[in-house]
Amino acid sequence: MAKKASFLLTLFFLAIASAATYRVNLTQSAVVNGKELKAGEYRLNIEESKVTIADGKNSIEVPVKVENGGTKFGTTVVRYTAEGGKSAISEIRIGGTRTRLIFNP
Repeated sequence: MAKKASFLLTLFFLAIASAATYRVNLTQSAVVNGKELKAGEYRLNIEESKVTIADGKNSIEVPVKVENGGTKFGTTVVRYTAEGGKSAISEIRIGGTRTRLIFNP
């Protein structure tokens, strides 16, 4: 019985660890996966190879490549590229972690 409870508890903690939530502030409007996001604060919920970007009631799910760098990032940095005359988010480095999100154009 104790082994089963221990196993279930381990699965529970792994499920929690696999999803992480962070905040990011976009300093300018940008396009992500064809959707335009206005400048402002957003919540990022990362689960394996996708990220949900939300601001209150509105949210979008975007495929993303999650990489872990060698050292922790000091601050959160959003990198933009020009795409069709607009700014598009190409990468987000999450401050206080080693997590880097790579967005496909």
